[in-house]
Parts: sequence; structure tokens; C-alpha cells
Amino acid sequence: MAPGKTTTIGKIASKLSAQGADIVLAAGDTFRAAAVEQLKVWAERANARFISKPQGADAAGLAYEAVELAKNENRDLVLIDTAGRLQNKTQLMDELSKVVRAIRKIDPSAPHDVILVLDATVGQNALGQVEAFRNTAGVTGLVMTKLDGTAKGGVLVAIAEQHALPIHFVGVGEKAEDLHPFSADTFARALVGLDD
Repeated sequence: MAPGKTTTIGKIASKLSAQGADIVLAAGDTFRAAAVEQLKVWAERANARFISKPQGADAAGLAYEAVELAKNENRDLVLIDTAGRLQNKTQLMDELSKVVRAIRKIDPSAPHDVILVLDATVGQNALGQVEAFRNTAGVTGLVMTKLDGTAKGGVLVAIAEQHALPIHFVGVGEKAEDLHPFSADTFARALVGLDD
């Protein structure tokens, strides 16, 4: 998963909250204290209920508690920020599988969406990331960040062709309003250097 993942979930929370959603934001990346602090700030901005645990805590347990809390408090949705990097890929994939199993104990149809955040600057490596995360976590959609730098995000074309996954948003900066709904037409024009 990409750098910018926690910022992206915060931006999504802000957008959904502005549309009237009552959100629980869960800091499931329990290995990075900075991610927890960053998500707490986004939760405050989005007026969302925030839930976290001490560093290194079990992410699946946190996810379970977040879904249980949302159900008990009749909240609209739960957004869970998960780890993007652990010591090795197997450990990360095992943790993601455990998170999915934990929330399915409360709602067998969950998770309703699994969004993979990709960094445009990794280029073709993004294809392998989509494959790995799709098999483990059942990725249902994508967000591409860091399209504001030198990266043009052409790998999105390859991903769309190979995986037929919807691209929900593209990130072009740090602020909440810099996360734009994906438009294939606008993206295609930008990719070939045409002004909108």
C-alpha cells in the first residue's frame, strides 16, 4: 500500500461526513504511531468517532470493536485504516485476512468495500500490489495518490485493463479537496498532455 494511505482515508472521511454520514474512523495501522495521530486529526476535522489502541495492538481486535461500536451507536459506516507495511508481505497479508475475518463475525457481508491506495510514483510495481492485495483482502476499488508530481499514473490504464476494478479517487495534493473523484475522460486527457 502507498504512502498517503492514512491521509487518503482521512480525506474520504471528510468528504463522506460533509455529505451527512455518521462515521467511525478506526486506526488499524497500530504499528505506526504517526498514522494513529494523523488519523485522529482527520477524525476531528471530519467530526467522526475515533477509535484506536496502543501501538502494536491487534488490528483485528480493533476492527471488531470499531464495527461493534458503530452497530451499537447506529453509525452509518466504519472506515478502517490498516497497515500498509509490516516486516514482510506474508505478515501483512495474514493481518489483513484476520481483520476481514474479525469484522465478518459481526456482519457476514463485511467488508462492503476494500479500497487499495496506490502511489503513482511506483509505476508498474503497482500491478503486483493490486494482485497481492486483491487475492488476500478482496480489493473492490482503487485510489491513486501522488499524481501531482512527475508521475502521470499511466499504470492505472494497465490495472484497469488487467483487473477491471473501479478507480474511486485520484489524489493530487495534501488537502482534503485535493482528492478528486476519478474521471476517465479527464485522466485520459491529462495522460496525453491535453488541457481539460
